[in-house]
Amino acid sequence: MLDRLRSIVQKVNAARDLQSALDIIVSRVRKALDTQVCSVFLLDTDIDCHVLMASEGLNKESVGHVSLQLGEGLVGLVAKHAEPINLEDASLHPSFHYLKDTGEEVFHAFLGVPIIHHRSVLGVLVVQHEERRRFDEGEEAFLITLSAQLAGVIAHAEATGAIEGISPSGHKTSDTVFHGVSGSSGVAIGRAVVVFPPADLSQIPIRRARNIEKEIEFFNACLELVRVDMRALHEKLAGQVAEEERQLFDVYVRMLDDSALGNEIVERIKMGSWAQGALAYVANEHVRNFEEMNDPYLSERAIDIKDLCSRVLFYLQEKETVETEYHDNTVLVAEELTPAMLAEVPKDKLTGLISVKGSGNSHVAILARTMGIPTVMGVVDLPYTQLEGKEIIIDGYKGEVISNPSEQLRVRYLEIIEEENQLVEGLEGLKDLPCETADKHRVHLWVNTGLMTDVMQSLDQGAEGIGLFRTEIPFLLSERFPSEQEQFAIYREQLHAFAPKLVTMRTLDIGGDKSLPYFPIEEENPFLGWRGIRVTLDHPEIFTAQIRAMLRASVGLENLQIMLPMISNVNEVTSALQLIKKSYRELIQEGVKVKFPPVGVMIELPAAVYQTRALAKMVDFISVGSNDLTQYLLAVDRNNPRVANLYTAFHPAVLSALQQVVTGAREEGKPVSICGEMAGDPGAAVLLMAMGFDVLSMNAAALLKVKSVIRSLTMEVAQDLLGQVMELDDAQMVRSAVDLALYNAGVDRLLRSSRTN
Repeated sequence: MLDRLRSIVQKVNAARDLQSALDIIVSRVRKALDTQVCSVFLLDTDIDCHVLMASEGLNKESVGHVSLQLGEGLVGLVAKHAEPINLEDASLHPSFHYLKDTGEEVFHAFLGVPIIHHRSVLGVLVVQHEERRRFDEGEEAFLITLSAQLAGVIAHAEATGAIEGISPSGHKTSDTVFHGVSGSSGVAIGRAVVVFPPADLSQIPIRRARNIEKEIEFFNACLELVRVDMRALHEKLAGQVAEEERQLFDVYVRMLDDSALGNEIVERIKMGSWAQGALAYVANEHVRNFEEMNDPYLSERAIDIKDLCSRVLFYLQEKETVETEYHDNTVLVAEELTPAMLAEVPKDKLTGLISVKGSGNSHVAILARTMGIPTVMGVVDLPYTQLEGKEIIIDGYKGEVISNPSEQLRVRYLEIIEEENQLVEGLEGLKDLPCETADKHRVHLWVNTGLMTDVMQSLDQGAEGIGLFRTEIPFLLSERFPSEQEQFAIYREQLHAFAPKLVTMRTLDIGGDKSLPYFPIEEENPFLGWRGIRVTLDHPEIFTAQIRAMLRASVGLENLQIMLPMISNVNEVTSALQLIKKSYRELIQEGVKVKFPPVGVMIELPAAVYQTRALAKMVDFISVGSNDLTQYLLAVDRNNPRVANLYTAFHPAVLSALQQVVTGAREEGKPVSICGEMAGDPGAAVLLMAMGFDVLSMNAAALLKVKSVIRSLTMEVAQDLLGQVMELDDAQMVRSAVDLALYNAGVDRLLRSSRTN
């Protein structure tokens, strides 16, 4: 039976379109189960019906013409409950509905199983037989297994039709939504330009080199051409992104050096392989190794290697450059977008980005956020090859791509874009005003940063401090651990730019969704493994070099705060404080006139929530990392498109945990802040203020929106709202209550950016 299952799946995967796939399914399943009828009904949302799309055994004339309303008949019942129905005599079931013109009246035995993809029932797979009998457990299990394996293929085939504006049953359709994850917020409308790697590394045959010396010489010449290209892209991005981010292209150049990939390829040529084969072998080995790693950052490195090597292959194959034509409102689309692809588009023509693969942590997503380009990543079901030239809507808040937009939806999104532009202009006047409620309750708005461009934008938006400086970004963009002196230069620049405002520097937080290419952490479950403070305490040489760099950078400025990430117990804090004090004493002995900075901990784990008071006794301040805390409380990876909809900071458990942290910090008289997406959500910010958070730290783009909302309300209204939502037991009800309160306050126009929750 397993062989039959594999055979059917392979045949269906090779089908040219949806109808061909369905015809293969009904034919092969009928034969495999030795039954008289096999049929597929698919849901057509445009007409709200389950349409008979393919059948072997029923009248052929009825295919495409017979349909059932939602919930109608046994097919409707299977779809409604998303469960199989196995009947000895279907006609005796109260939900039985005879389908005229199909000729099914002679068939009694009935087995229907749902076809489910991402929780949505796409349709129902049915087998029938004249004999009055129940299909046995093996037959039912076979059909359920087959349905689960084929759901993705059917969904992809349906999506391909939807791109062309056709529903499964042939009706015209519009506003087809494809779900991914947000890479960069914002809304855009534009025309798709689909880009591909310059050459295909997977299609290179194995050949012997005719002349090894000439092959090496030619390969090195091609390497140099790619180096020139990378340097040109580095220059092209001048003025658009920070120098730190442009240095990514320098990293690419170094990857091609003799000591890295280039050397491995030359060695393989010396073994007798032609240059193209040597390149493909080495590239594919590295790509496979990276892709097999669980860590998202390392997986992204596989994309970089593939892109670089395909560019070398392009020159090895001596192809002619094809000039890509970019529209004035280009939405750049690719299976795996790379920074080089992004850099090739003229900035004034780039409207949005879509990548079928990748996450919000990819190099492209980081660049997109810096450049303010709406981006959606991980759109796994998108038939991107069909998009060229088509009008596309990108909703970077929800992480959605909409093809075939109706005029009504198009107008609505144009209004949103115009409204956002007006809103940004309207908020400019708030920059220099204090963030206080109408009844004079003061809240401090800080920002989360990691790059100098963030700092410049933050100061421009009126930020009062930095609540989270991500020190790992220089580590991520480097090919080795930065030295103490290199770190000192980076930290000094940040501290000086923000002085005298406080800058909270988080010690190195790697592991989980962030791993260093030169310090790989391979684990079955990286989010529950060796990460954050656990890594740096196990490597005190890394930790103390970073602390010394921070302390030295603060001399004469005294605006440094140090924050410890991923704390789960008091022993970790004790050990970290000992190392910080040791570094401080060493610098004093060396004659460095440094002051001991405030030290705080991040509450990101449920365990830390319950130890807030104990931790607060040991440190100077408490800060909540709302992104990770929400993720750990709800057991949801927000970068996974399959479960991202379950991630919400408005979950009652999250709100209760946050209130508990504030209460614990207050009891010890310590200030408490929160950093993460929740702080930058205008609705959530009202609740956080009411809970008693002293500082809300967010991305600079959200700062003025949050300030506008807080200045529009009184503390009394905020506390009343908090009292209401703490009595609710459903996240959606909480969200609705917050929306209503802001609507009544007349600031509902600022809610859009919170729709990602």
